[in-house]
Amino acid sequence: MKPQKILLSTILAIVVSACSPQNADDRFVGLSHNFLGQYLELNPEFATYLGDHRYDHRMNDYSLEAVKRDRDFARSYLDSLADINPERLSTTNRIDYQIFRANLQSTIYQLDSLRGYEWNPLVYNIGGAVYGLIAREFAPLKDRLLSVKERLKQIPAVLEHAKSNLTNPPKVHTETAILQNAGTIGLIRDELNQFLDQVPGLKADFAPVQAEAVAALEAYGTWLKEELLPRSTGEFRIGDAKFRQKLAFTLESELPKEEILRRAEEDLKKSQDEMYATALGLHKQFFPRVTNEQKLSDKKAVIKAVLDRLAQDRPTDKTIVGQAEEYMDEVTKFVREKNLVTIPDEPIRVIVMPEFQRGVAVAYCDSPGPLEEKGETFYAISPTPKDWDAKRKESFYREYNNYMLRDLTIHEGTPGHYLQLAHANKFSAPTNIRAVFSSGPFVEGWATYAEQFMVKFGYGGPEVKMQQLKMRLRLIINAIIDQKIHTAGMTEQEALDLMMNEGFQELGEASGKWRRACLTSTQLSTYYVGNIEVNEIRKAYEAKMTGNMDIKAMHDQMLSFGSPAAKYVKELMGL
Repeated sequence: MKPQKILLSTILAIVVSACSPQNADDRFVGLSHNFLGQYLELNPEFATYLGDHRYDHRMNDYSLEAVKRDRDFARSYLDSLADINPERLSTTNRIDYQIFRANLQSTIYQLDSLRGYEWNPLVYNIGGAVYGLIAREFAPLKDRLLSVKERLKQIPAVLEHAKSNLTNPPKVHTETAILQNAGTIGLIRDELNQFLDQVPGLKADFAPVQAEAVAALEAYGTWLKEELLPRSTGEFRIGDAKFRQKLAFTLESELPKEEILRRAEEDLKKSQDEMYATALGLHKQFFPRVTNEQKLSDKKAVIKAVLDRLAQDRPTDKTIVGQAEEYMDEVTKFVREKNLVTIPDEPIRVIVMPEFQRGVAVAYCDSPGPLEEKGETFYAISPTPKDWDAKRKESFYREYNNYMLRDLTIHEGTPGHYLQLAHANKFSAPTNIRAVFSSGPFVEGWATYAEQFMVKFGYGGPEVKMQQLKMRLRLIINAIIDQKIHTAGMTEQEALDLMMNEGFQELGEASGKWRRACLTSTQLSTYYVGNIEVNEIRKAYEAKMTGNMDIKAMHDQMLSFGSPAAKYVKELMGL
């Protein structure tokens, strides 16, 4: 009987080992590594963005065959993931498992249900594939330009796939594609030359490839205008069912769209009341002769008068970048003096937004990818286009006045996106799943929360607080128009009225936001929902610490887990 006992114990040991947490972790890590290795090879442009430069010489495959390949690829890994029990994983791996699964499901939904490759010409904007190779000095310039050259060779094929795949886009998408295509032509035809001047030995071989790419883009631009635009009669509204499912993937939140709308409409009134209370003091300062109680009780009139006065202090196309640099120094000094959060050492530079990326947002933070070994962050500002008249330019800078530019610098720079993403890039885990698939709502939630705590600690006085509250009204209204446009038939005029009358936005800003809402369903909801959830983390932390809260310690801990959805951050903080 003794040998049988030994055999039985051996079998039990194997079974226990196979079911042990360590074994499940090993399987998950192995699966994740295999996936990411193949995923980045299949998506070379995204690999460059992330900082993996093994495929810098290649463009994505935009053929319909590649769409089927990507769908099958995601499904196969989703099936493999189902064979691993997440309850047997370590905490870090269990959270990354859920992130991995949600992103695979989202990919399948995008390809099967939304099918943007059939109707969205912005999918084929290849400007970023070129710009990403020259913007950062991750390798010698000659090597990067050689990669650019190889990508330029592939542009005609990409554009042919676009012509073949696109059927009936919405008009607003084609109009934006025309604008961005012109910017891409300028990037390749003109802006590349300043880099080629530094490596003159490449010019002779580079010139015909450059010319061919420009010619292909110019022909594509003509096709967009003369052939695609006239038949661009597709519906940009994605409808309730698709919006609801896409929203769930975008947010990774437990909040349904009805609850988001209810909270947003409630918070809109609360924030207007807070704005009025802030405006009263400034109104008395700016307009001391106005003492009529009836006039001072008109909330919207008081707010509007103060905002109009603040709008008089504004930058110009010539000064906006310099002022943004000055404000970056100012906010960084304030954060350091108040000891609010650890400031990273990584560099940040204010730049003019490249032409090919304009048309969606006025500013953005472009951080080095999580897989990038070195690199600086860009805080990109979009001055007004050259063809705008004086009235339109004035409207733009009334909106982005000196005080709003300070608040925008908090959001995009310190302690907003730049700081949060620099912290996130330091996070280390057994896999890169969390780094590759970051949560937009957490990233935007932190940046909008950063605006709040900066003014709470006194930065910029009531003038900047007015702009922060105006930005808060904007993020609330973003969530309202996002779902009402795509699910309830909200018209352009109704959206403009809401933004201008209830959010005090200038016409230029409101018009741009209408276009953005049409182009990017569910993205505009990330700001408000992210802000709700980051603020809920702080409330839970304060309750746990019962008066012994160290705000810097809280912020540093909150930012120490990368950029997962807020619900995972809350769990990891033990809240």
